[in-house]
Amino acid sequence: MIEITQSGQTYLRDLLTKQNCENIAIRVFVLDGGTPKAETCIAFCRPGEQEADDELFPYENFNAYVERKSKAYLNEAVVDFAKDSMGGQLTIRAPNSRMPKIGPDSSLAERVSYILYSEINPGLASHGGNVTLEELTEDKVAVLKFGGGCQGCGQVDLTLKEGVEKTLLQQIPELTAVRDVTDHSNQENAYYKKA
Repeated sequence: MIEITQSGQTYLRDLLTKQNCENIAIRVFVLDGGTPKAETCIAFCRPGEQEADDELFPYENFNAYVERKSKAYLNEAVVDFAKDSMGGQLTIRAPNSRMPKIGPDSSLAERVSYILYSEINPGLASHGGNVTLEELTEDKVAVLKFGGGCQGCGQVDLTLKEGVEKTLLQQIPELTAVRDVTDHSNQENAYYKKA
C-alpha cells in the first residue's frame, strides 16, 4: 500500500505536533483518481473527521487514514521528505493514481477508468481530446464526459458509438450502456466542426 519513509514520518509527526490537537492524524486520498488530472493529497484529520470505511495505518506517534475508494490509486505510493537549502519538501509519488493496476477484485468503475485511460484516451489525444468516467449508475450505465478537442466535435457521436462504447461493452460485458453528458454546444476548441 503506501510507504511513508522514516524522514517522511518524522516530518509528518512534527507537523502534527504543532497542530495542538490531541490524536490528530493524517488522511490520504486521491482526487480524480484514474484520470489524467489525478491529484494525491494528504490532509489533517481531526478525531472524528475520518470516514467510516477509511483504513487505519498506525505509525509511531501518529495515525494515517486512507480513503477506501482511493486505495487502488495509492498502491505502491511513497511519501518522503527530503531536506534541501530551503528547508525541505514533502513529496508524494503515486504511480498508480492516474492508471491504477487492476485485478480480478477491481471495481467496475476502476476497470472502466483503466480502459478509458490506457486504450481510449491515447487515440483521442491525437485530436487533443479525452474522455473520463463521470458516474457509474446503479444499473451499470457508464456516464462519460468528453473534454479537449472532443467537446463540441461534430464527430463525437461516431467516436462514442463506434469507438468508446463498442470497446467498453466488449471488454466489460456487465456494463448495460454508455452515455455522454458533455455539453457539446461549445465548439470553440473542437477538433472537427460541422459546417
